[in-house]
Amino acid sequence: MGRRMDADLEAEFGDFVAARSHALFRTALALTGHRQQAEDLLQTVLVKGARHWPRIRTGAPEAYLRTALYRQQTSWWRSLRRRAEVSTAAVPERAVAGDPTATVDLHLALRQALTRLAPKHRAVLVLRYFEDRSDAEIAEVLGCAESTVRSQAARALARLRELAPELTRHATKEAASR
Repeated sequence: MGRRMDADLEAEFGDFVAARSHALFRTALALTGHRQQAEDLLQTVLVKGARHWPRIRTGAPEAYLRTALYRQQTSWWRSLRRRAEVSTAAVPERAVAGDPTATVDLHLALRQALTRLAPKHRAVLVLRYFEDRSDAEIAEVLGCAESTVRSQAARALARLRELAPELTRHATKEAASR
């Protein structure tokens, strides 16, 4: 949370929440239609409101938080649409759980190999595979050309294969079992 509120501001925010949370909860419930989701929505907004309390307390804090409820709910709706479930005729087969120790070993090998990569190689892989960014976005973040991003990614993956050959063997076994 960065900076912490002083005791007076914290008490003021607590008093506000005690006095107005019931009304805000009704709004959240109307937006979500479900008690648990309304509680989650209100809690999320109140946490964000607490962070900004010194600034919002001088205006109309309840109106600010109501607007935040609408915006947060809209954000959740949008994210749900992006992750919509896809119906299929048959349930996909589930992989048989392997040795959990082997999975831990693979994660440790990957982490160690990543630490041994050059910073630019590591940055390209993190942006591409962990943050799921496009080459254009990565190029913008790193201040280079898209072709540089692609070549750096190829070099980084080749270096990872050298540093942790067990990852390649595991990936090959996974592909063969499908």
